[in-house]
Amino acid sequence: MPDLRLHNSLTRSRETFAPLDPSHVRMYVCGPTVYDRAHVGNARAIVVYDTLARLLRALYPRVTYVRNITDVEDKINARAAENGETIAALTARTTAFFHADMAALGALPPDIEPRATGHIGEMIMMIERLIASGHAYAADGHVLFSVPDFAGYGRLSGRSPEDLLAGARVEIAPYKNDAGDFVLWKPSPRSPDGGEMPGWESPWGYGRPGWHIECSAMSWRYLGETFDIHGGGSDLIFPHHENERAQSLCAFPGSGFARVWLHNGMLNVNGEKMSKSLGNFFTVAELLEQWPGEAIRLLLLRGHYRAVLDFSEAGLAEARRELDRFYRALERTPPLPGAPIPQSVLDALCDDLNTPLAISAMHGLADAAMAGDAGAAGGLRAAGEVMGLLGADPASWFRGDGEDGAEIEAAIAARLAARKARDFARADAIRAELAGRGILLEDGAGGTTWRRA
Repeated sequence: MPDLRLHNSLTRSRETFAPLDPSHVRMYVCGPTVYDRAHVGNARAIVVYDTLARLLRALYPRVTYVRNITDVEDKINARAAENGETIAALTARTTAFFHADMAALGALPPDIEPRATGHIGEMIMMIERLIASGHAYAADGHVLFSVPDFAGYGRLSGRSPEDLLAGARVEIAPYKNDAGDFVLWKPSPRSPDGGEMPGWESPWGYGRPGWHIECSAMSWRYLGETFDIHGGGSDLIFPHHENERAQSLCAFPGSGFARVWLHNGMLNVNGEKMSKSLGNFFTVAELLEQWPGEAIRLLLLRGHYRAVLDFSEAGLAEARRELDRFYRALERTPPLPGAPIPQSVLDALCDDLNTPLAISAMHGLADAAMAGDAGAAGGLRAAGEVMGLLGADPASWFRGDGEDGAEIEAAIAARLAARKARDFARADAIRAELAGRGILLEDGAGGTTWRRA
């Protein structure tokens, strides 16, 4: 088994991964805040860490992958009020959308998917420990983490105290001892206008948790005080992950919290930062109306996870053509069952999850499969599995999942009848009409088959 090497954001270096327990790897990844449909930028992190989880399961006997759901947050409150619906209805609906969208991209469910609202008790326990140790204080119904009392603050993001304060964009509230202190608990009004306001009873009054304490509490609950990998987007390094690390290390002195920190790069669309104002903001659901989920996933994996990725319609078209080639190879040469992941693909993925290199190796396997090598076809299928690709039957891939199959078959039968009647103009017209709809016909000794372009 090759060594797995990963770029640790904490040490800013590529390290050989050495799990705390080689028989059980534990990973936590920050999940969605469920107030709207997931966009393609959200999807990148899900696909990256799904691929890493698949690789870890291929290398180690047991993996526990935890990815949370943030279902209490001010954005959720505002959107529910805007929609005129309850918070529970909004979060249930958007969570179901999230699950459906990510499944369409081939992302497997995490082993554990905790919701923040189900772990308020753990959050209160952690906050009490922080207060008792002098790392947090209560003031005016709030509880705040005292940043100056943790000497290691800023190590993950690599920022100086001055940079951290400038980048925090915090409101310097009168109840703070230091401008950089962050909220662990905040008061929640008891529905003064009759609307729904989420809150829980606590030693500091009726309120709700700050965002950062949520992930610390859930990772502790399911993975312990120290675990192997913490992942998320690079936009979370500061303040979210910096604050998570600080409060967890202070709540559990002598622990290590996350030993390896991984961060995926951001995503541009057509060369520009994704923005609704620029008209280049796409939800996963919108993309799935026009493109197969596998093509979206492949494009998200064609760039190295730590690099900025440019997402475009041209890139999607190229990804679909690559998948067509892989599926054509599997169609031409049925794969040997039970083939292992090819060493070339495994070596690439173990090199800091180098998915572009792994995809290149898959093309070499496709070349051999096209030439009739059933072992290479089996390797291609196995490579696809660890990458979350090539899970469909080739025939269904080329035909797609459209509901017009019976209509297309009827058109093919009409074309056959026209040819038998030597009405070749009619037969050609039917072929052209289908081609205009993206349906390609292939005549062979066994009859006529069709696939989507």
